Amino acid sequence: MNNKEFLAALGAKTGYNAKQTAQMVMDTIRVITDELTEENAVGITGFGTFEVKKKLERVLVNPSTKQRMLVPPKMVVNFKPNTGMKDKVNGK
Repeated sequence: MNNKEFLAALGAKTGYNAKQTAQMVMDTIRVITDELTEENAVGITGFGTFEVKKKLERVLVNPSTKQRMLVPPKMVVNFKPNTGMKDKVNGK
C-alpha cells in the first residue's frame, strides 16, 4: 500500500476528504517526530511504542583491507509493536 492508497482508505473510514486526511496524517507524524526529537517515547494504544535509543560507539573492520574504523555513537528510532498487533499479524 502506498501513501495515496493509505490516505484514500483512511479517508473512506473517517469520512474526511483527501486533503483533510493528508493534513491529519502529517500533523500526527509531526507530533511524533517532535516528541522523539526530545527523546520521549510515544505509545499508541493498540499499535505500539516508538522510542529513541542510543547506539554506542563501536569499531568496525573492513574485511578486504583489514582497516579498523571508529563509528561514532548515534540516536536511532525503535518501534516495538503492541502484543495485540503482533497476534493479528501472525493470524492468532
